[in-house]
Amino acid sequence: MRTTTRTSSTARDQGGTAPAAPPGPPPSRVRRPDRWLAWGFLTPVTVYLLAFYAYPLYRNVELSLREYTVRSFVQGGAPFAGLDNYRTVLADPAFWPTLTHTLLFTAASLACQFTIGMALALFFHQHFPLSRTLRALILVPWLLPLIVSASTWSWLLNSDSGLVNAALGVVGIDPVNWLTSPGWSLTSVIIANIWIGIPFNLVVLYSGLQAIPVEVYEASALDGATGWQRFWSITLPMLRPVSAITLLLGLIYTLKVFDIIWIMTRGGPTDSSATLATWSYRLGFGNLLPEFGPGAAVGNLLIVMALIAGLGYIRIQRRQNQR
Repeated sequence: MRTTTRTSSTARDQGGTAPAAPPGPPPSRVRRPDRWLAWGFLTPVTVYLLAFYAYPLYRNVELSLREYTVRSFVQGGAPFAGLDNYRTVLADPAFWPTLTHTLLFTAASLACQFTIGMALALFFHQHFPLSRTLRALILVPWLLPLIVSASTWSWLLNSDSGLVNAALGVVGIDPVNWLTSPGWSLTSVIIANIWIGIPFNLVVLYSGLQAIPVEVYEASALDGATGWQRFWSITLPMLRPVSAITLLLGLIYTLKVFDIIWIMTRGGPTDSSATLATWSYRLGFGNLLPEFGPGAAVGNLLIVMALIAGLGYIRIQRRQNQR
């Protein structure tokens, strides 16, 4: 060992080079197990997306481009119709009122859910006694099955035996036909949807508030900033990414709300609370002679609206990142 060490050191002193290390395995052989492991993790997700997202989407597009009947839906052989189903939907007198109801339902729900959720998140951010218990109780509407929530609101807003009309009678206000009046049915389902969506906004916005450094608020307090100034100058700007994703997810969820409206009003009376989601279901499954093509076309319009919202969100995020 001493002779070898002396020889190598002598070679280096004389300007020679040390013997090269033996070559290792090629990089591809080293990385191949990692690649197989990555594909192993990706395979279940890929199969799930193809089976439960890609195929249903393809099937819905295919339904909207053919003239399906009950027999052809089961046995196949539906003739190709092109965009005729979309023309039928757009020319239907019920399309524009239903689209208006959908936009009103979505806008009112998002505005109220976000505003109330933000107020509650700021309230619970104060960390007062029993704040955790109250936060857990507020999560109950979000945890309940939608059929239970919709049935509960149907009972509360019942014209004859509802608790809301009973409370109005105590203060001398006449009963309101919440679910059977064309002027109040849409408002009723909006109220129920707001109640269900508030906990989601509360949880997400509260987690965003937790990520804001306390030092920023302390510095602004030393500068003499008031509560409103801190909210508009610190809280809202720093919550902008969280607020954007909250509104986007709320928009996508609200556009496709079906069960709440169907259980409470079935889109009535006289289609006064019908949305694109309930109209699509009624066309495809709510008639004696189902119209699968137009029903699928309405569903695809909802997908396009959600896709436009998602692309808008991505574009806004890119602009903010470039700044």
